[in-house]
Formats: sequence, structure tokens, C-alpha cells
Amino acid sequence: MSDLKSLLNLRRLRVFAKDLALEQLKSFAEKLDTIIAEKEEEIRKEEQEKAKQLESLNKYAEMLKQDGLSIDELAQLLADKVIKGRKVPKARKPVAPRPAKYKFVDAEGNEKTWTGQGRTPKALQEALDKGKKLEDFAI
Repeated sequence: MSDLKSLLNLRRLRVFAKDLALEQLKSFAEKLDTIIAEKEEEIRKEEQEKAKQLESLNKYAEMLKQDGLSIDELAQLLADKVIKGRKVPKARKPVAPRPAKYKFVDAEGNEKTWTGQGRTPKALQEALDKGKKLEDFAI
């Protein structure tokens, strides 16, 4: 970015140009003129495209007016078509909790249950590690 500041500041540009030969400065000016011309052409094309788009929009607005439709009515018709043509996601049904399959006693002596899904509870895993079988805890 400091190079950009040098190019945009006249004093810095003079300091930079002081060490360049005249031929180098002329070459730089030609290249800069080419870049400027390209940018102007790009802007002109964008403006033409916008004008063409605006002309098309005005043409369609006039056609709607001749047919007796407003832009809001057209928007509503299009919105209705999009909704009808698209799948509407169904609402999820609430899932009933799974029944407990295993009953065990935790470290504090509280009786707990486990559905068999998810991570094995710590107290049950410790009992399994000691050699007991999961069937021993079945309800």
C-alpha cells in the first residue's frame, strides 16, 4: 500500500521520478494512459449494460401496465408459483424417549437406567471392565 501512496501523492511521485530517465517516464506515462483507457472502456460498457437492462425493465413494466397488472401482482404470482413448485419440508414429529434396557447402581449407590444408546455410563463401564456382562444388567 505504501507504493499506492507514492503514486497518489505528487511530492512522493516527484521524488520517485527524479531518479528515472526521461524515456522511462514516457514509457510509464504511455502504460498509464493505456490502463486509464481500458478502465474508461470498462466503465462505459457497464453503463451501457445498465442502460440496456433498465430499458428492458421499462419495456416489461409497460407491457404489464397494458395488460392491467401491477408489479406487486406479478411478484405475488411468481412467489406463489415458486412455493407450489418446491417441496415444503415436513415438520418433524416428536420422538418418544426410548425405554430403558439396563439398570445399574452408580458410585453413590443410586439406581440408574440406560437405554443402550450413546456412551456407556461410567459406573456401568467400570462394572463391565471388572468382568460382568451387559446381560447381567438387563431389565
